[in-house]
Amino acid sequence: MLAVARTRNFARAAAELGLGASAVSHAVRAAESRLGAPLFARTTRSVALTEAGKAFVEVAQRAFSEIDAAAESVAAGQRDLGGVLRLNVPRIAFAMGLTQILAEMARRHPRLTVEVISDDALVDVVGQGFDAGVRLGEMIAQDMVAVRMTPPFRAILVASPEHLSTHPPPATLEDLARCNCIGFRLLSSGAIYEWDLKDGARDVAVPVRGTVRISDASQARDLALAGIGIAYVFEPLVRDALATGRLVELLPSAAIEEPGLFLYFPRRAAGARKLRAFIDVMRAASPLSGP
Repeated sequence: MLAVARTRNFARAAAELGLGASAVSHAVRAAESRLGAPLFARTTRSVALTEAGKAFVEVAQRAFSEIDAAAESVAAGQRDLGGVLRLNVPRIAFAMGLTQILAEMARRHPRLTVEVISDDALVDVVGQGFDAGVRLGEMIAQDMVAVRMTPPFRAILVASPEHLSTHPPPATLEDLARCNCIGFRLLSSGAIYEWDLKDGARDVAVPVRGTVRISDASQARDLALAGIGIAYVFEPLVRDALATGRLVELLPSAAIEEPGLFLYFPRRAAGARKLRAFIDVMRAASPLSGP
């Protein structure tokens, strides 16, 4: 039931569970018969939850999370930690410390599988069956527990010396309108992202244009290194390139400070053993990752 709700597809749910599609379909029909209400609206092309289905999944997901937590508590005395820890993270998380955390998790807990789904859009981690997510602190709902993964960092403008040798660097924010800027389209809304910058004491959103537009923020660094144009990036992603002179920071007074990346999860999941193991490794990797 929950696998079908998460995947919106009976065949994919069956493959995930290691069952036949007919067995999954029969189990859902049995549940609908017992409840006296259809849980899914089915067509030849799609599977969607009905209102009754949404209500049932919300309650069932909470119940299964509590069962998982209870099972892990009982198994806490076991020597090796196993199972699957499912995380939903933005793509940039890998370049900002997640890769090292995963490497240490593999070393400490070889029987535990950490399944990481990269998604820059905001998602309901509980409703989608994840144990936790990673996002910027300002994007996390207040009813979630948040544990710091990275220190705060700046969002800055950079370009390569090669690009600047043929394109005058901007002296003001208004000059960005004439610059070749590497744009970013938000897949969740379809909008073109306007760069969040500071104009003195004011926070401003600056529309930009250029010859390249991307949907993966981590690609902006590579495009800037290739000399294409000005990129809006998180400073940790380009720290080495700045130190070696391969990139140059522009308009440093316009940079804003982001709160950093945080691991977040529902409060009832805080005692889950596999999640606590991940937090322990994350805190060891970053001394500033306290709650």
